[in-house]
Amino acid sequence: MSRVVLFDELGGPEVLRFAELPTPEPGAGEVRIRVQAIGLNRGEARFRDGGYWYDATLPASRLGGEASGVVEAVGPGVTEVAPGDAVSVLVIGPVMSTQGVYGETVTVPVGSVLRRPADVDPVTGAALWISHLTAYGALVEVAGVRPGGTVVVTAASSSAGLAAVQTARHLGAVPIAVTRSPDVKGDQLRAAGAEHVLAAGDDLADRVRDLTAGRGADVVLDAVGGPGLTALALAVARGGVLVVYGWLDDRPMPMPRNWPLRMYGYAVHLVVEDPEALRRGQDFVLAGLRSGALTPVIDRTFGFDDIAAAHTYLEGNGQVGKIVVTVP
Repeated sequence: MSRVVLFDELGGPEVLRFAELPTPEPGAGEVRIRVQAIGLNRGEARFRDGGYWYDATLPASRLGGEASGVVEAVGPGVTEVAPGDAVSVLVIGPVMSTQGVYGETVTVPVGSVLRRPADVDPVTGAALWISHLTAYGALVEVAGVRPGGTVVVTAASSSAGLAAVQTARHLGAVPIAVTRSPDVKGDQLRAAGAEHVLAAGDDLADRVRDLTAGRGADVVLDAVGGPGLTALALAVARGGVLVVYGWLDDRPMPMPRNWPLRMYGYAVHLVVEDPEALRRGQDFVLAGLRSGALTPVIDRTFGFDDIAAAHTYLEGNGQVGKIVVTVP
């Protein structure tokens, strides 16, 4: 038997509950993993409350997209990993209700499993991939960031935002971090590599142009959306690109009209579901991790029994970086 986290109705953190379920044997192409740490992502809170891009299957929906652990068993046909291997797990796509990783033991398709290098501890292994592959895919695969370019990152204190700041700096670009709380989070954003820290607001485009001699940013990476997207598009330089990867603001997103404008709706699926892009992304992130240029910022860890409290903390928006839940 294994403890897992389920929810039977949409709502706040209070809908999360623990259940004891039989530990399944992995089928063909599957891997059973003893979970050591779980990385929380904003999308999981939206999935739980009904605001995600696909719906939970209720009742008894599972939850969670990112974890690390050790392989316990493999099913027929699995040769990529073996029992005892340290791994990270990424559950990407509309399968969280059945393959969510909030549990002591999880069984997932082998395609959701990444080898975890020996020098990467479980907490780092649960905090690294979704954020840094999001940043890699958006800035390298989509935007083609080059040395000397300017990259504006909104919601910069999130784990993906910090990863984007680090990635832009690693690529030789100038990161400009945008946050609602520059007085509180500014020092931490600068420590992560931000060249400038700006407060979110209607005059953001003017301030970006002031910092770029009137040109604007080569890339704007936005996790917020909503009506502010129109003003944010004004910060993009001619020939630049606005990459939108989130919708923290649920209000409609009017089409920006400062044409010509390149605009790209991005999700990390672009990298994870493309074997060659995933290989490139893994190589990029691990090389950056080894050099110290890329490293997940861990804001706080919680114990598995406190998973609801971890969700409450996540929704408080006070964190800088990743929230990780450790599993005994």
